[in-house]
Amino acid sequence: MIDERSIFVTGTHTGIGKTLVSALLLKLLAADYWKPVQCGDLTNSDTSTVRQLVGHDHPGIFHPERYALQLPQSVHIAAAAEQKTVKLNDFTRPQSSNRLIIEGAGGCLVPLNQTDVMIDLATHLQAPVILVTRYYLGAYNHTLLSLEALQARGVKILGLVLNGGEAPEFCEFISKKTGLPFLGIIAQLANVSSQTIESLAQEWRGKANDRPVTKGPQPDLASVYAAQN
Repeated sequence: MIDERSIFVTGTHTGIGKTLVSALLLKLLAADYWKPVQCGDLTNSDTSTVRQLVGHDHPGIFHPERYALQLPQSVHIAAAAEQKTVKLNDFTRPQSSNRLIIEGAGGCLVPLNQTDVMIDLATHLQAPVILVTRYYLGAYNHTLLSLEALQARGVKILGLVLNGGEAPEFCEFISKKTGLPFLGIIAQLANVSSQTIESLAQEWRGKANDRPVTKGPQPDLASVYAAQN
């Protein structure tokens, strides 16, 4: 059964903007946050970054990582360096009645171990997915391959977020090809602060009651903004 109280944020590759989108969703939904696996930069983790971006008065809970690994590498490599093996059964949704934003590590096909990849964790947690992408040389290929991998596993995909500026032809093609909406577009940002997140949240709330972000399928914004209604 799909856990409609959770959203799993994944991306086409590392550094695509998952943490930014996770912070934005937290602000919109007053949700909890969970990063199941952190690889590297433990003193400035994604959890601490999101906490700073949404503000210390955020009502949601920041749940601890199940694995906090020292090496900034793919999960299976970082775990092996510490003589650990990450297993899907190690992960259980944190107990909370609130909405939960789950941020994956790396791209959606990053290995967790010798068998499972990151989106297998989304399947294990029964969480619907938002895919973060951006427009660059290779974006069509990477985005479509990521979506095919998600669909092959029967994952419910809420839609995509385009990070890094508008690309109308790209968005229209991907939406028409897959039948999936772009839930929002984030401009190229030189700096990201709590004020940035608040401004983006206000912009997205307006678009939820306005019109589709792109041509093609109507974004299912109600599923993302339900807690705001």
